[in-house]
Amino acid sequence: MYLAYDYPLLSVFWSMLWFFLWILWFILLFRIIMDIFRDHEMNGWAKAGWLAFVILLPFLGVLVYVIARGKNMGRREIAQARAQQQDFDAYIRKTAAGTDRRSSVDELARLSELRASGHITDEEFRRAKALVLGDDPAAAPTPPPAAAAPGQ
Repeated sequence: MYLAYDYPLLSVFWSMLWFFLWILWFILLFRIIMDIFRDHEMNGWAKAGWLAFVILLPFLGVLVYVIARGKNMGRREIAQARAQQQDFDAYIRKTAAGTDRRSSVDELARLSELRASGHITDEEFRRAKALVLGDDPAAAPTPPPAAAAPGQ
């Protein structure tokens, strides 16, 4: 009935220690299994052998794996994290740049073709060029207005 008297505080701490060590063991086991599959230098038979060793004799397998290949586990994990970061950065750059947007060189070439074919005037070309280059269109030189015809 009085559980607190039957299970002292030191026993609670001892039980919590074993519980956290058990959780730590599973985390280490899964990290090693992930490292076995992540390693591209090992062939399929070596991966199968290590995996069988780690699963069938877990304590001995994990201990031997950490001793034999533990030094490179960190390097492989860092290499994978760097590759993921580079992929993410490339995706962000590609998305931020906008693949649908034309460059100013393409726009100027298109405007030049339109002017050469006579579809736009020189004045329209100058205004569009100022917009493409980011200049203030109001600052672009404009020709003087034509004199109004008498009677208007």
